[in-house]
Amino acid sequence: MGVLDYFSNFCYDTRIRRTKRKPLQTVEIKVKMDCDGCERRVKNAVKRMKGVKTVEVIRKQNRVIVSGYIEPQRVLNRVKSTGKRAEMWPYVPYNLVSYPYVAQAYDKKAPAGFVKNVPQARLAPNATEEKITYLFSDDNPNACSIM
Repeated sequence: MGVLDYFSNFCYDTRIRRTKRKPLQTVEIKVKMDCDGCERRVKNAVKRMKGVKTVEVIRKQNRVIVSGYIEPQRVLNRVKSTGKRAEMWPYVPYNLVSYPYVAQAYDKKAPAGFVKNVPQARLAPNATEEKITYLFSDDNPNACSIM
């Protein structure tokens, strides 16, 4: 905090409450959209929110990506106010999960390359057998990382 900031606090009215700016974040929402009208309605509703920088709608995946200085729950409520069924994006990329075929992780309705984000599918941080298997390469048996 500099000297100018310190003295500028005396110049402003102390009754005015300063609010911190929300951090820049990206919110992904799963929305059931059937036509161009649904897509336009959702996009316009979210675009008019204060703090929204970009809105991207991927209708093929039923996905809306919003970035800006926003709260995720407020964006979700705004999308629900259009009359569409919406929820936070429940999927993660297939390659980030250790066990993608766990009963709750595999979902037939998931877009290509995605599985559900469940704790059972992720690797436990203290699993020694998984750490040992990564020491050797199946592609090149002479490339052992122990040596």
